[in-house]
Formats: sequence, C-alpha cells, structure tokens
Amino acid sequence: MIRRSVLLGTGSALPVRAVSNAELAQTVETSDEWIVERTGIRNRHIAGEGETTASLATGAARAALDMAGLSPQDIDLIILATATPDQTFPASATLVQAALGIDDCVAFDVAAVCSGFLYAVTVADSMIRSGAAQRALVIGSETFSRILDWEDRTTCVLFGDGAGAIVLGAEESTDGKRGILSSKLHADGRHNQLLYVDGGPSTTQTVGKLRMKGQEVFRHAVVNLASVLTEVMELAGLAPTEIDWLIPHQANARILDATARKLKLSPDKVVMTVDRHANTSAASVPLALDLATRDGRIQPGDLLVLEAMGGGFTWGACVLRV
Repeated sequence: MIRRSVLLGTGSALPVRAVSNAELAQTVETSDEWIVERTGIRNRHIAGEGETTASLATGAARAALDMAGLSPQDIDLIILATATPDQTFPASATLVQAALGIDDCVAFDVAAVCSGFLYAVTVADSMIRSGAAQRALVIGSETFSRILDWEDRTTCVLFGDGAGAIVLGAEESTDGKRGILSSKLHADGRHNQLLYVDGGPSTTQTVGKLRMKGQEVFRHAVVNLASVLTEVMELAGLAPTEIDWLIPHQANARILDATARKLKLSPDKVVMTVDRHANTSAASVPLALDLATRDGRIQPGDLLVLEAMGGGFTWGACVLRV
C-alpha cells in the first residue's frame, strides 16, 4: 500500500474592505492604467480593525474544514505560512488552534514569505507520509498592508491581505495516483537585498517596511519558477503537457504569462487571481486554489502544479492530483 497526502478541502478568507486602483490613486501617486499595465492588478483587500493574520487564517481554516466535512477535533497538525504574524511569538498557528477549539495538536508557523505555503505543504506531506500526522490544516495568511511603505508607489500598489487554507489527509491505496505526488523546495540567501523587510526584533527592534527591487525579482522569478516546475514534474514521472491546472504565486500577471510561455503552457491552464487579490504572499496560492475549486474549474482526477517564489530567495513547487 502507498500512503499519500490527499486534498480533502479548501477555504479562503478576505478582509471586508476591497480597494480598487482608482481608490488607491486618491492617496498614492499612481493610476489605474499604470498599475494594470505593469502588474495586471485591479483590486486588493486591506485588513481593517480586528482583522489579523490569525483571524483571517481561522476563517479560511473553517471554510476548508466545512468543505472536507470534518470538525476541528479531526485535525492533529496545523502549519501556518506567514511573514506577518500577529505576534513575534507564540506562533500564530497556536492562535488559530485556540480559535478553532482544538485542545492539543502540533501547531507552528513557517516563514518563507511568498513560498511559505509550498514549504508548509511539503512539511505537512512529509509528516503525513511518515505517520506523524493523519489530518493537517495547511494555511497561508498575510496582512502585508501593515508592513508596506505607503509612500513608495512602486511597492505599495502590489500587495493585499488575505488567507487560504487546505485540509490534507492520509490515504492508503495500491496505486498512489491521488494526492501529493512530488515536491521540490529551494532557497538562495545571497539575494536578500532584492526583496526584504528593513526591520526585525534582533536588528532594529521594529517591524520594518517591505523593500523590493522589482526588475531583478522579476528576472529571477521567471527563471526559477520555470525551472522548479520542470524539476517537480520529472520527480513525479510526468510531462508538463499532462498538467490540467498551474496554480502559481500571484505576484504579477506578466510573470505568470512569461512563465507559461517559457513552459509552452496554454494561458487557459493557468489560474490567475492577481487581478482581484494583488500579491498576498503566502496566501496567494491557496486563495487561487480555493477559487478554482469552488468555481468548478478543478475536477476530481485533475493534475495540479502549485508553485511560488518569494523573498530569501525561496521557491518551490508540488504536483497534486485531486
């Protein structure tokens, strides 16, 4: 028998306030045309009072559990990917655990910025395959609006807040065709100064603000995302032509288009939500996965590739058959 991590449910949560490019242009020196032409972004959600990384994560988790037909007590592992935790410690995953009413389970955060959800999925999959966990909540949740420099028009227009979650469960079968088939992670810390936050408890004793050299990040993203997709498909023993849906990190529509062209994938096979959510960092992949699941695009038996790249640099991908 082959033990796999299978997808049981998806969920998402967005702040109440939606901010269009036109509204943003009232306070930032920018325009709808400028933002759309360079990024494809038209809208983003901004967290308000009482909306935090943990509260959004909890909302997404509840939706995923509801789709899976499970109760919080069925979960024995929570991994929350975030670069914007509610507190320096404890882990925001423990806040989600408490909010869900789970008395005891493994709960911790993963910090790999935009690739965080892929890192979290890979860790959860490893624990499920080893028998250390049976059912896991894997969440990506961010409130990036709280680390943006709203006077830097080249970065503040790119990001939004939100959360996405999935439930993974152990399944044993003779063929192992369903579930997570392969995953691959990378990191290269030499590129720290291309995308980072200029603060932290150990250095400035402040939260800091996001800083990015967009053109250089763009160049690395296209190369790294195409490369890791090829790697993860080879590990699964599959060809890129077999992909039903590519669900990439939603940073920039131009990156998504360039990656698809590099891989000779039809744009129709790429799930794109950057226009409505902007870049939600670790939340972007699960948000896109939930949207495409709930609108019926993703069907049982479909082959999905999830991929992302973020600050660090970190990047990764996984192959999943639903």
